[in-house]
Amino acid sequence: MVKEARERSVDPASQEMLAVAKQEGLETAWDRLDKQQPQCGFGELGICCRNCNMGPCRIDPFGEGATRGVCGADADIIVARNILRMIAAGAAAHSDHGRDVAIVFKEMAQGKAPSYSIKDSAKMQRLAEEYGIAGDWQKEEEIALNLAEAILAEFGKQEGPIRFTRRAPAKRVELWRNLGIDPRGVDREIVECMHRTHIGVDNDYVHLLLHGLRTSISDGWGGSMIATELQDVLFGTPKPVRGEANLGVLKGDEINIVVHGHEPILSEMIVAAASDPELEERAKQLGAAGINVVGMCCTGNELMMRHGVPLAGNFLQQELAIATGAIEAMVVDVQCIMPSLGGIASCYHTLLISTSPKAKFPGATHMEFSEQEALGVARKIVGAAVENYVKRNPMRVNIPEIKSECMMGFSVESIVEALGGSLDPLLDAIKGGAIRGIGAVVGCNNPKVKHDYGHINLVKELIKNDILVVSTGCNAQACAKAGLLLPEAARLAGDGLRGVCEALGVPPVLHMGSCVDISRILVACAAIANGLGVDISDLPAAGAAPEWMSEKAVSIGVYVVASGVYTVLGTVPPVLGSRNVTELLTKGAKDVVGACFAVEPDPIKGSRLMIDHIESQRRKLGI
Repeated sequence: MVKEARERSVDPASQEMLAVAKQEGLETAWDRLDKQQPQCGFGELGICCRNCNMGPCRIDPFGEGATRGVCGADADIIVARNILRMIAAGAAAHSDHGRDVAIVFKEMAQGKAPSYSIKDSAKMQRLAEEYGIAGDWQKEEEIALNLAEAILAEFGKQEGPIRFTRRAPAKRVELWRNLGIDPRGVDREIVECMHRTHIGVDNDYVHLLLHGLRTSISDGWGGSMIATELQDVLFGTPKPVRGEANLGVLKGDEINIVVHGHEPILSEMIVAAASDPELEERAKQLGAAGINVVGMCCTGNELMMRHGVPLAGNFLQQELAIATGAIEAMVVDVQCIMPSLGGIASCYHTLLISTSPKAKFPGATHMEFSEQEALGVARKIVGAAVENYVKRNPMRVNIPEIKSECMMGFSVESIVEALGGSLDPLLDAIKGGAIRGIGAVVGCNNPKVKHDYGHINLVKELIKNDILVVSTGCNAQACAKAGLLLPEAARLAGDGLRGVCEALGVPPVLHMGSCVDISRILVACAAIANGLGVDISDLPAAGAAPEWMSEKAVSIGVYVVASGVYTVLGTVPPVLGSRNVTELLTKGAKDVVGACFAVEPDPIKGSRLMIDHIESQRRKLGI
């Protein structure tokens, strides 16, 4: 039996569009999940292996059948290898994003990418100083080129350190060194993951997982941080901006272009092209009132926090957005883009336009993006969307009249600015107890969890208990739609947090960006730890990913724990087939890196785990 829309999502716009999809006979992620039931129990436990052609092998979780694969690998080895491969894939995705940004930065400095320019010179100067690059600041492009080359070298290094890892507290860096998990180079660690998990290489589950920690650190403090920092230089460091979120940002009388994916290299140019007077005039000639660019998923985060571009929704809303019948083009690059979109777009007039040389999709029109001709390609893409407007069927347009205001764009720099130029007021609020601690809530949507339910309810519990929440990715978008990213949401917070928010005019949930921007949270944690004279693992802080689903989220979770932050997962990772691996991740890791994972599908119980941990840390610090 098909579940009712209200059982699938707490978001009213999504509920409305799920009803439309059912009426239209459209298959969504929720329908496909239903068809997959029961899902493979061996896969859920992480005890199946396809790493060679003697298999696939699977381990009997009850010990009555096979206890080893053909090669002799037991459950501990298989589970650890599978997790390590997930970390490798997630780190590769984020770090390749960072590499692409660094390449564009270099080409801009060389004059090969004229559509791009330096938007934050001060930040570039700080980065150059961090890398020990000196020069004549009258020759900004020369400094930029030297910085680009130094940053690109981080990927191919054979020996470390990765420069940004030294932003971590000295105690944390020393711990990484002693454990042998201080990363050497981004690509080296990822490649070594694949080597170690080949048949007959690393067969010690502890050793495998330690390398997982090292690889994840090269992502969080390496590739992801590179992406964040250089995007700020190229596109501007975010400052708080007001905007609107949810499917109601689509407009019935305008040409709607949804930019979906993760790399602002493309989306920044789409926004610029959409304001081209010739394209705007052509839109009016065809009967449209204008061109409406909106964001989806992490691209939406990037565009909102820099330009106030409306946010159409998060991961599980991408199919529903097309089902509104009001989208002329959905423009995609990489990551979290469902292969189903082409089929759904074919039911409407919508053009699905793929742009990355790394990613093509069934049913999509491929218009390959070139950084050298960025604005020109973007104009062609927008032009195709404009011309497609005449194919829209007004009788099939169903735009939910549901959207919420939000405030987004709290970079570390803007938080410090809001505090008067120093972290001292925040530290004083934490020491005094007005703010009990920091909760970093991040991650994806997963149809196994009622859409946005885990995100919203966990965050509400945290702020009610005076926990200041910092948020990225699909969690941030769920909070935006629920009205939690507004200063007015402080009424839902405890007395202490409410007072701080009202004094500063900020929300109790601070939007810090897209998934790669979790690196901002790492920088903030390091700064707070240094301000208190402790390691990150000593802070009254905890993390959570209530609805995670991707390999990127695995890498994120591991680097957050490796950095010393206790982290609660809302969906169960594929490790339960190994008691030893499960024990190591949920208990033993605390003795190694000062933090561990917990798994709790109930967001209220998950928030209580975080609150209890934060209060325990306060007692240890004597505050």
